Parts: sequence; structure tokens; C-alpha cells
Amino acid sequence: MLIRYMQAKRYTIMSDQRDYSGMAALSICESLLLALNDHKILPESEIIGVLKDAANTHENATGPDTSAHKAAAALINRIISGGNSVRRPQ
Repeated sequence: MLIRYMQAKRYTIMSDQRDYSGMAALSICESLLLALNDHKILPESEIIGVLKDAANTHENATGPDTSAHKAAAALINRIISGGNSVRRPQ
């Protein structure tokens, strides 16, 4: 019983750590895209293209965990439609 509890607890911790890692990676990438646009290294159209390529890669993924890829694609598409990775005049 204790071993099962410890294994379940370990999975929860690892799962949480994966979530935090994903959030950190998303924040870092978003900041990089904003900086690239702010410093006129990449225009908005190129940044949107990068995001669309990433979404397409996840949308077309095959294998055992396609639902995670579909969720990633949906998140990227929400970022594109929300304009989070490009500063737009208000």
C-alpha cells in the first residue's frame, strides 16, 4: 500500500514538474518572439509563420499520444489568434 502511494505521489510530482517546465518554456519562447519582433529581427508575418509551422507539426503528429499534440496545436492556434507573441497596437 505504501509503495503504491509513493509511486502515485512520485507520478504527481513528475507530472507537476512537466507542467511547470512547459509553462516556463512557453514563457521563454514567447519573450524571445516578442524581442525578435521588437528589435526588428523578425517581422510579425515571420513570427506568425513560425507559430503556424509549430501548430501544423503538432496537428500532423502520429503515434500513441496524438491527443497531447492536438492540445498543443490548439494552444498555439489560440496564441496566434490572441496575438500574445506579437505586440499589437491597442
